[in-house]
Amino acid sequence: MCTVSFIARKNGYALAMNRDEKLTRVAGLPPKQRIVQGRAVLCPSEPGGGTWIALNDTGITLALINWYSVRAQVRGETVSRGEVVNSVGAADGNERVASLLNRLPLAKINPFRLIGIFPATKEIFEWRWDLNELVWVAHPWKRRQWISSGFDEPKAQRLRGNTFRRAQVQLRRDSIDWIRRLHRSHHPGSGPFSTCMHRIDAATVSYTEITLSFRRAIMRYHHGAPCQALKPHIRHLHLQTTPAKESQ
Repeated sequence: MCTVSFIARKNGYALAMNRDEKLTRVAGLPPKQRIVQGRAVLCPSEPGGGTWIALNDTGITLALINWYSVRAQVRGETVSRGEVVNSVGAADGNERVASLLNRLPLAKINPFRLIGIFPATKEIFEWRWDLNELVWVAHPWKRRQWISSGFDEPKAQRLRGNTFRRAQVQLRRDSIDWIRRLHRSHHPGSGPFSTCMHRIDAATVSYTEITLSFRRAIMRYHHGAPCQALKPHIRHLHLQTTPAKESQ
């Protein structure tokens, strides 16, 4: 269960991700920088090493959400979806991501949607795995949101989507304050369908925010719901390439 929001900004982008999990799940760990295949990669992680979001030094962000609308599940031995982003986190473009995904034992991985943000070419790609085939969709370089929910995914997409659309009329809707307000929102009421999600057995357990401009990217990570006043873990990443300038 997650909500991912993206806004295109001049010379970069901002992305925010609420991670929703059962309250009995072991807490995630704050972001650390690793060198993977010669590239610097920033990501929070599960204690076991898996992750749900990664930023690398080309400015690419890759984020994974579960695809609950697909009811099929792996029978027998499974490979954690947390290994997907680990496997592609150092990729330098969408073709490399696709190649690495096809090397994974996908038949052992439950359905997912992988979102890739590629600032150098101003492209957004989404890979969807439903246990039968891996397909990709290209999205325009503009404000967008992705939503998953194990409680009631179609209803969560509809109601959280309404919150996202309502927020479009606000001033400074490309600002970081805007995306933070959105991700701590309890509209239409604090519960399973609010962006900042709260249930008796589950809740938004972390908030990850990525901002990128020119040659620097910043990852901010809050352990806990974003509606709480918590001190974030902040990590900076120097980029090896400069994002494409916004066309005039």
